[in-house]
Amino acid sequence: MIISLRYIIKRVIRYLLTLIIASTVVFIIPRLVPGDPIQCMVMRLMQQGQVIQGADKLVEEYRRMFGLDGPLHVQYIHYLENLLRGNLGLSIMAFPTTVQELIWARLPWTIGLLTNCVIISWVLGNILGAILGWRASSKTSVIAAGLCLFFSQIPYYILAIILSLIFVYYIPLFPSGGGYSMGVTPGLNLTFIIDVLWHSTLPALSIILVSLGGWALGMRSMIVSVQGEDFILFAEAKGLKRNVILMKYAFRNALLPQVTGLAMSLGFVVSGSMLTEYIFSYPGIGSLFITAAGALDYNVLQGVLIIIIFCVLTANLIIDLLYPLVDPRIHYERK
Repeated sequence: MIISLRYIIKRVIRYLLTLIIASTVVFIIPRLVPGDPIQCMVMRLMQQGQVIQGADKLVEEYRRMFGLDGPLHVQYIHYLENLLRGNLGLSIMAFPTTVQELIWARLPWTIGLLTNCVIISWVLGNILGAILGWRASSKTSVIAAGLCLFFSQIPYYILAIILSLIFVYYIPLFPSGGGYSMGVTPGLNLTFIIDVLWHSTLPALSIILVSLGGWALGMRSMIVSVQGEDFILFAEAKGLKRNVILMKYAFRNALLPQVTGLAMSLGFVVSGSMLTEYIFSYPGIGSLFITAAGALDYNVLQGVLIIIIFCVLTANLIIDLLYPLVDPRIHYERK
């Protein structure tokens, strides 16, 4: 199937407009938070016992250095110019480290965690939901659906706290936080990989259980709704086995809305994982974002949000362009 140029252009224009609007919102929101990031930084230095002569002049110099000395519209223009050049600026809380350095050091951890969690929860949730929907009247299906509903309504961070209490403090099977154990040398070796998986088990489990419950309920509802459709009745009349009807007819048709839901849910998964990372002291961008929020580090906050928005919007664009390959009924606006 050939994708029409008009279809691609419309999606790309919508993608770029959303990116521009989101970038503007990202610039505005941190500046609505009460407080002055430069004053906070100077206060932290003084609390650490450092004697600062001429604090007012130092604050002025830092404002100039971080681009916070001009009117808001001038700051916005400089922000857009730097953004187009790929320059996210200097970190206020980790000066003189750049925002790019902080994010690139944390980003692989978040990508590794979320990619695996999203794939596992989506695949397992849809398979489980299809089985539950196909046998919706059985007691096992009803009980399992109730459990899925229970887990899907728990916020990620609440489940993270519960898992931490159970498996870190009461039954100490997993570490309390961090990405890997002290003394383990990072690298592509089996010891490091196993240690990373051990540390990421609880953060991943808190995300997977919540997401899996939602996907299972969605697929269950879709399977129940398609069971009375003509193509299912026709397949049954042909004498096909029920498992064949489930996988080749019901599941394939019910999967289409789930693909759309996957694109829409990415933002919620990313935002929900931030507090989860912070709870487990996981070295991802979620922990970095919350630390930066406490320090009023505008540049880091902007940088993390821009990266997240860019990744989520790009993933949505890719899924949007590939969706017609999953659903042949979409003809890419061909006339």
